[in-house]
Amino acid sequence: MLARVRSGDSAAYGELVLLHAPIAKRTAVFLGAGADADDVVQEAFVKAYRALGSFRSEAAFRPWLLRIVANETRNAVRSRSRRSRREELAAPLDVVLDPADAAVSLVRRTELLAAVSALPEPQRLVVTCRYLLELDEQETAVVLGWPRGTVKSRLHRALDRLRKEVPA
Repeated sequence: MLARVRSGDSAAYGELVLLHAPIAKRTAVFLGAGADADDVVQEAFVKAYRALGSFRSEAAFRPWLLRIVANETRNAVRSRSRRSRREELAAPLDVVLDPADAAVSLVRRTELLAAVSALPEPQRLVVTCRYLLELDEQETAVVLGWPRGTVKSRLHRALDRLRKEVPA
């Protein structure tokens, strides 16, 4: 599909956008874009299209795109924080459970998301990529622009901290 895009097939890029837009939006939301997530994703796709010439064809497209989304999100959050307080990281995920379980689960999820939000930014980013976006270590490393060892160590520290703050 990338070869078709590089040869000028705009319909192929439309297919790429449709395929990757949901994960790109989740990435933007989980990394803090909030209400600006759609704008961030749109800007990321424009930048990705312009930069396709520098994309290495042997590399995976999704992590490359998500790194652009992460950078655009960081830029949006920075500019928004200059104007006002940051919005919450993300709303609780919708899960269908029995009402009693749902009440307990909602409390646990709220506690967990609050604890994740309170993590230092590098730890929050790595937890978001690995567990909320379900990226593997290598994809997380590409998205965040960190060595794989850094992803592992920051994830380890973040999980230790979360275990202490939100006991099982």
